[in-house]
Amino acid sequence: MGFKPDLTRRDVTPKAMFLNRRQIMAGAAGLSLTGLIGRQARAQDALEPNSMEEIAGYNNFYEFGTGKEDPAKYAHMLTTSPWSIEVGGMVDKPGNYSLDDILSGVDIEERIYRFRCVEAWSMVIPWNGFELNQLLDQVGVQSRAKYVAFETAYRPDEMPGVRFPVVEWPYVEGLRLDEAMHPLTIMATGIYGETIPNQNGAPIRLVVPWKYGFKSIKSIVKITLTDQEPPTTWNKANPREYGFYSNVNPNVDHPRWSQATERVIGGGIFAARKETQMFNGYEEQVASLYDGMDLSENF
Repeated sequence: MGFKPDLTRRDVTPKAMFLNRRQIMAGAAGLSLTGLIGRQARAQDALEPNSMEEIAGYNNFYEFGTGKEDPAKYAHMLTTSPWSIEVGGMVDKPGNYSLDDILSGVDIEERIYRFRCVEAWSMVIPWNGFELNQLLDQVGVQSRAKYVAFETAYRPDEMPGVRFPVVEWPYVEGLRLDEAMHPLTIMATGIYGETIPNQNGAPIRLVVPWKYGFKSIKSIVKITLTDQEPPTTWNKANPREYGFYSNVNPNVDHPRWSQATERVIGGGIFAARKETQMFNGYEEQVASLYDGMDLSENF
């Protein structure tokens, strides 16, 4: 059964309003899809996505600096065309694939997803992209593969943040294969129907909406299929605070702050914090991936 959005552009903030920092954002509007996803999303409060200025002006991309505004200041230095992704490991068709070739073989669509950061702030973002499973099907995943590893571009001349040992560079992430193949997992190439801004991970990034934002690795240059759990940047830096799975879970706090509530970006200075939803509101679609797992141990 396919998963298709039933939220449309009519549900998205018009572009003129999208550029207004004062636009009120919506915290509970998840992706609406047919079947289960559609029913769940319609039960949530009908609120508006964030503005482009909020999405592009407040984010984490440590390759350009540790401040929330640093990526917007410095990411213009990144050259995003031409771009290619090296695909290897346990695949039938390893190779260096140009982004143009990748996009010619997939179906681009709009997905409106809630985005939850581990620092307990959230947004709603209208992504344009394609299901990761389409790319994996193209390259042919071999039967022994269990995980998918990702790597971000490492360009000291274009990324001033990598000159400092904030984390071990290049940035790496990973998913279990069934997570990567899930239809909610997408490779995003745009926001609001336009090319994705550099600071948001141009020209292509991962988006896994039920996980904390740092799992959605940006500016991807390498994808590797493997039978071993791959290392991930924040888990290597501090395994006590950042687990491999990093599913949004209000019942498992970060060691330094609660994850039970979240601050909605764009909600205004006096806006009340919202209760965090299990799996960021996508529990009905993804909880079965973790049947039998202790989510406090596998955080």
